[in-house]
Amino acid sequence: MSSANGRGEGGAEGAPPEQLALIREGVRQAKAKPRTWRGAPLAKELPVARVLVDKGVLHLDRYFDYAVPEELDETAQPGVRVRVRFGAGRHRVREGRREGGGLIDGYLVERLADSDYSGPLAALAQVVSPEPVLGPELLGLARAVADRYAGSLADVLQLAVPPRNARAEGKPSPAPLPVPGAPEVGSWARYGRGAAFMESLAAGGAPRAVWNALPGPDWAEEIARAVGATLASGRGALVVVPDGRAVSRVDAALTSLLGEGRHAVLTAEAGPEKRYREWLAVRRGSVRAVVGTRAAMFAPVRDLGLVVIWDDGDDSHSEQHAPQPHAREVLLLRAAHDKCAFLLGSWGCTVEAAQLVESGWALPLVAEREQVRGAAPLVRTVGDGDLARDEAARAARLPTLAWQVVREGLKSGPVLVQVPRRGYVPRMACAQCRAPARCRHCAGPLEAQDAGALRCAWCGRDEAAWHCPECGGFRLRAQIVGARRTAEELGRAFPAVPVRTSGREQVLDTVSEAPALVVSTPGAEPVAEGGYAAALLLDGWAMLGRPDLRAGEDALRRWIGAAALVRPQGAGGTVVVVAEPTLRPVQALVRWDPVGHAVRELAERAELGFPPVSRMAAVSGAPEALAGFLAVLELPHEAEVLGPIPMAVTEAGRPRRVGAPPPGERWERALIRVPPGSGAALATALKTAQAARMARGGSEPVRVRIDPSDIG
Repeated sequence: MSSANGRGEGGAEGAPPEQLALIREGVRQAKAKPRTWRGAPLAKELPVARVLVDKGVLHLDRYFDYAVPEELDETAQPGVRVRVRFGAGRHRVREGRREGGGLIDGYLVERLADSDYSGPLAALAQVVSPEPVLGPELLGLARAVADRYAGSLADVLQLAVPPRNARAEGKPSPAPLPVPGAPEVGSWARYGRGAAFMESLAAGGAPRAVWNALPGPDWAEEIARAVGATLASGRGALVVVPDGRAVSRVDAALTSLLGEGRHAVLTAEAGPEKRYREWLAVRRGSVRAVVGTRAAMFAPVRDLGLVVIWDDGDDSHSEQHAPQPHAREVLLLRAAHDKCAFLLGSWGCTVEAAQLVESGWALPLVAEREQVRGAAPLVRTVGDGDLARDEAARAARLPTLAWQVVREGLKSGPVLVQVPRRGYVPRMACAQCRAPARCRHCAGPLEAQDAGALRCAWCGRDEAAWHCPECGGFRLRAQIVGARRTAEELGRAFPAVPVRTSGREQVLDTVSEAPALVVSTPGAEPVAEGGYAAALLLDGWAMLGRPDLRAGEDALRRWIGAAALVRPQGAGGTVVVVAEPTLRPVQALVRWDPVGHAVRELAERAELGFPPVSRMAAVSGAPEALAGFLAVLELPHEAEVLGPIPMAVTEAGRPRRVGAPPPGERWERALIRVPPGSGAALATALKTAQAARMARGGSEPVRVRIDPSDIG
């Protein structure tokens, strides 16, 4: 609906009858079907339009040719959104045009003089908008991502191009600002190659670096300076961060350094009009810098000179919609295709980041050990032996050392308490041997209710006379206590101190420097003004004990992310982690050596053939459907199939993880592993088999995931 026929200042409710009639007429015209263009003359030059239809099925992952009516010749340009009729048979031809089929959206990819199709062509039904939104660079990137993840081009473009908003499209974008001057090196001087990295960006170079950031709040400003140096060279920059809070910090740093109007913010949380308006400003070249969440990884930045990803180990960087690309891999593809600079930064270090350095593709950007020791807090550990000898730990959940650190920290500022899970109801375990407490009827986990009674989390039965089948003990302890329960316990222990929680229900962005207890789940820790005086990392064994290949790496990343918010050791900052001190991730935290931990993990995975050294795919489905898929799959000769094995049944009403089966259905999963260099062949084989299966009309779903993050 146009603005002339739309709402006035008072809205449509108070409009006069004549205006209401115009509104109804506009709605009827909007619902009218596009013309069939029967007998209409075609464009005199390039009368064929090659169209990508918006159908995310693999056996239709190709282009289709349509005739261009003369009336649409001017607006039907490459990159615009169109509507076409799809599915008409060869026999439905009238006056030289194929007719019939349903209307479907698509993108006009290119105009041609002739078509490879020998029969009559259907005509373009409609040009939805003359705004070109799909350029050749974005199209090439989307095709590369689709091939990398065995997906369809249409599915990738649904992630890459935001939905159209006519109001935003009708407004002009602001004029681009002149090229700014190169910023000072600033805190990049703390790193060995920091100054050289900034100089290379400002000179138009394309350095590639894995950046192990020092603890503290300076990382956002350092990213802003790298973006400013890139803009000073006349090129564009793209920054992808995990969540909206990180976007706000980088946004504020860019505004402070470069001023207003030089960058756009792209997040999925923004409204459709604002998001599309910002995206169009980038597409039209009004702004050359973008910061956002994974929704921004396909942003069409002109003359791209730098791509940045912060905290690549965060789960938020992995897209949940097909074909589930990871932001790190998309930015790696962009760096290779556009020959631009690449910066992967984090307080920690993932195995994938270590592999980029070991392969020589990127250089390490780290500080000297003296700088690290000066910026990091003191880390102390409490292991099982300490807990067994500690009367306070047996009576409550916090050991004596933790109580002492909390008391001392509250004298000078806030104290952070990280708890591995949210909520109140804890899972229970034997107090003597720590065997999980399970239901006698269904073997489900027992939970403690508010009144202290035990109840099964699966079948709901109450348990009044539990005893441990392993050691015969009758005493129970909380296996993992939630954030709200921890907040209540600490509130009773420190009644004069305010207690704040940050988690799924409410995530705090910042807290003041006043003394307070801040209880948070991993990843939801607010930033304290001036830094936290101390931090407690509770139930570390719960994160380390997860049955997942990345459990140790992920636990260390979450610990370092929380500890980096604490003041330096010289300012009294102390971190207490409740975990066995001999474990490798705990030792890496104590030494503040995430890079060394990642390098050792990479070496072990290389020996065992685990990702990222190898490429892996997970194929899941009902047993019969999965067996049929694997039987027709033509894998590379060096491929190895692991499984299939049964998957955990998703309980109705419970959160469903990515890749999990529908509630109540019993699925199986097979892992397919290939050595380095065969990843493209594996993706092609999986895509070909899935396309053939869909073309035959397979009813049972089979899901394919390339490089899944959770492989057990």
